[in-house]
Amino acid sequence: MDVLIFVDEAMVMGRRVRPSRRADMLSVGMGALLMVAQMAMADPVRVERTAEGARLLVNGKPFYIQGAGGSASKEKLAQAGGNAFRTWGVGDDTQATLDEAQRLGLKVLLGIWLGHERHGFDYNDPQQVRQQFEAARAAVLRYKDHPALLAWGVGNEMEGFGQGDNPKIWAAVNDIAKMIHELDPHHPTVSTVAEVGGQRVKALHEWCPDIDIVGINSYGGVRSLPQRYRAAGGTKPYVVTEYGPPGTWEVGRNAWGVPEELTSTQKAEIYSAAYQALAADPLCLGSFAFTWGSKQEATATWFSLFLPDGVKLAGVDALTACWTGRPPDNLCPVIRRFELVGDPIVEPGAAVKVALDAADPEGAPLRVEWVLYREMEEFETGGDDRPTPPTFPEAIVSGDQRGAELRMPAQPGHYRLFAYAYDDKDGGAAANLPLKVDSQAPKVRGKPAHLPLAIYSDDAPGAAYIPSGYMGDINAIHLDDKCADSPWKGPTCLKINFAHSGGWGGVVWQDPPNDWGQQPGGYDLTGAQTLRFYARGERGGEKVKFGFGLLGRDTPFFDTGKSEIEVTLSSDWTEYQIDLKGKNLERIKSGFYWVLGGQGQPVTFFLDEVRYE
Repeated sequence: MDVLIFVDEAMVMGRRVRPSRRADMLSVGMGALLMVAQMAMADPVRVERTAEGARLLVNGKPFYIQGAGGSASKEKLAQAGGNAFRTWGVGDDTQATLDEAQRLGLKVLLGIWLGHERHGFDYNDPQQVRQQFEAARAAVLRYKDHPALLAWGVGNEMEGFGQGDNPKIWAAVNDIAKMIHELDPHHPTVSTVAEVGGQRVKALHEWCPDIDIVGINSYGGVRSLPQRYRAAGGTKPYVVTEYGPPGTWEVGRNAWGVPEELTSTQKAEIYSAAYQALAADPLCLGSFAFTWGSKQEATATWFSLFLPDGVKLAGVDALTACWTGRPPDNLCPVIRRFELVGDPIVEPGAAVKVALDAADPEGAPLRVEWVLYREMEEFETGGDDRPTPPTFPEAIVSGDQRGAELRMPAQPGHYRLFAYAYDDKDGGAAANLPLKVDSQAPKVRGKPAHLPLAIYSDDAPGAAYIPSGYMGDINAIHLDDKCADSPWKGPTCLKINFAHSGGWGGVVWQDPPNDWGQQPGGYDLTGAQTLRFYARGERGGEKVKFGFGLLGRDTPFFDTGKSEIEVTLSSDWTEYQIDLKGKNLERIKSGFYWVLGGQGQPVTFFLDEVRYE
């Protein structure tokens, strides 16, 4: 079907069309007519600098980005209060993606993928750079008038993970951004970098004048990003284009070198705190949570806001509360405890027990699925998708809402056990822990202990452990185990003085004395449920850490379990407990310790009746 329309000048199917000299009429197909109509609906977007910082204006109205990036349902994103999402590149589905966004009332930061040197792209090759430029130009011409378009994302972490100071990369970035401004003056440009270290911020300010907004992917340091961005010289407005839980490169490793992942419940707190920290910065135009979907990267759930079957995790609830001001009607299950009962390094075919405490906030019954995976061989993949590792369903002997029993595979290696908890309304929770099968797993237990076992008590002067492990500023530490200054029980208590106003110090009760893991010893405290003690400060307000199990697996004879609490002492005696349920207590060599940092003045505190029960 052909139609006649009157135009002065218009973009039709990506080409500028002027009226004929013979007549002010142009015969076009219905598809072209729709394109012209679409252009008329496009919302202009611009960045406005304010006295406090900056803001984004869409069709003249302030627009703060409450977004996410990922492949999960965009309808769920809109229902959660999100107003935008980002893509990383242009593909066959881009038109459908933009159309869906428009239908749902969402805006799109449309990514233009730029080559990475680690993938083989050569910015010293003029032909490759030119081909990349022309592909970007074609994308701009095709999608610049779509009403769902928010801004152009010129590359994502194309600078690599070093200093980010290759001038040829930044020249290519700015050339594309300049071209975008010439073809599309109605949408700003964003270029996304991996954090703000090295020369990234300087490069985007000095070498990329046509980049309007700095995009930053930040994880473990996202809450301090406003301060760090300014310290790096940042003055342009910025948007956080990815944020979520700390990355595998930002967390510690366990005894055999693999990262330990937070539960979905713990991650939800991080999403909420990150959003709030960024929303308070007047230079920040908004943020995109990562990932709105499920992605196998390091583990099956590390950055996921959804499970593979589309079930939401608690991070979605946290974002909903941030975006709308109120939590959703149905909250995801919470994981209150997820612990191994025993040693994480076992012999081939060994039995393993895991304790789980999960609950539904609305009191609904939960269904728990247990899965044992082979561990990934690499954890830092630069965001690259990884294949799902094999699973071992035959290893799950039994499992429910309270825990699971496993029979580990016969093949030595690294494994990871997942617990997935589901409610009855599309809500889920996830947790995992690493395990190791080793034919050389240690078998030495401690000496049998008779409970209760005293660390310090007037009733047991010959205590099992000796306070021999002095740490830190040892000359500032003084212990008086016969102090008669108002003990909790009996004639004496233990008085501890740290005489320095700075530095740090501590003492470990050890068996054998003065041993830091080089000798066998310790006690098998299996059956103990609580480490109970009483403490008070001389003035009140003293901060002290207490715990047991300081010896890690880097020593030949390590503690099989550990735990620590930090308390602020009162001037009155107070009872404290360290919960031992679920701990492997087969060999505890450092039975008790305290440690504190200098607090501007000497610290004195008292202990009494320290015992395992």
